[in-house]
Amino acid sequence: MAARIRYRCGYKYQLVNDHRAQLAHVRPEFDIVTEFIELTVDGLLWIKHGYAWDGPSGPTVDTPNFMRGSLVHDALAQLMRDGYIGTDQFTAMNRELRDICIEAGMSCIRAAWVFAGVEYCGNGWCRPGSDGGRKLMEAP
Repeated sequence: MAARIRYRCGYKYQLVNDHRAQLAHVRPEFDIVTEFIELTVDGLLWIKHGYAWDGPSGPTVDTPNFMRGSLVHDALAQLMRDGYIGTDQFTAMNRELRDICIEAGMSCIRAAWVFAGVEYCGNGWCRPGSDGGRKLMEAP
């Protein structure tokens, strides 16, 4: 029998260059180093070339002023799901999204709606051990 593949679906974008950001709100208890994401205790985030994410979630449009925020937010949510940062950082992670979107040119009103949306609906996607809505699939 031929080998089967296993994969997760749901990603729309893939980073073609490294992205570094100084975070204002999220601070892990220890430096984190994974294959695609690094985060220091001082809040320096490094998302590496090849990282895949699904972009802005929910009833929204993937506008340019939302993309960098969604990248950072998805990377932080992944670290939370994987147990590297605690769920006590959930609101701080959502503040990072809001602030980055405003910095990228999003209106403060839309950014406030984005923040409210992830605060109200996003907690289940970040729960440690969850799959982030990306079901594991198999194919021949």
